[in-house]
Amino acid sequence: MEVNNIKQDLLINEQIRVKEVQVIDNEGNKLGKMNTHDAVNIAMDKNLDLVLVSSNIENPVCKLMDYGKYKFEQSKREKESKKKQKTFELKELRVTPNIEEHDFNFKIKNAKKFLSEGNKVKITVRFRGRELNYVKLGEQVLNKFIEELSEISTLEKKPLLEGKNMFIILASNNK
Repeated sequence: MEVNNIKQDLLINEQIRVKEVQVIDNEGNKLGKMNTHDAVNIAMDKNLDLVLVSSNIENPVCKLMDYGKYKFEQSKREKESKKKQKTFELKELRVTPNIEEHDFNFKIKNAKKFLSEGNKVKITVRFRGRELNYVKLGEQVLNKFIEELSEISTLEKKPLLEGKNMFIILASNNK
C-alpha cells in the first residue's frame, strides 16, 4: 500500500464529484468528454492521476498526470523564484544626542557597510532623562548622518520623534 503525503490544491481521482469531464491526456491530446469514473480508470491503467484543472460548472476539464511529480516541479519553481527575489533587512544603529566624534565615525562606518550590502539603515537617537529637552541636538546628529551618507544613500523617512526616540531611515542608492 502506497501512502501519499502531498498537500493537495487540486482535486484528484475519486475526489472529483462531477459526472462528466473533458479529459486531456499527459501529452496534451484531447480525449473528449467522458464519464468521470471511466476517466479515473484510464488514469489508473496508465499509472497516472486524473487531476481537475478547471472546475468550470458547464465544462470541467481534467488532465492525466503524475500529481506527485507535478507538485514537486511546482515547489521547485517556487523555491527558484524566491532565490531570485532581492531581500533586505532593516539594520538599526542607536546613538545618543551627545555622541562623540570617534563614536560617530564608527557608526558611519557600520552604516556604510550595511548600505553597501543593500540593507536599509534605521538610525535612532535615544533621549534619556533631561536629554528630551534638547531634541534639536538629536535632530542635528541625524542631519549629520544624512549629510555624511548622502553619497551612497537616500533618505526614506525624515527625522521623526516618537516617544523618547527620534529616528531616520536610509536606503541604499545602488539597486
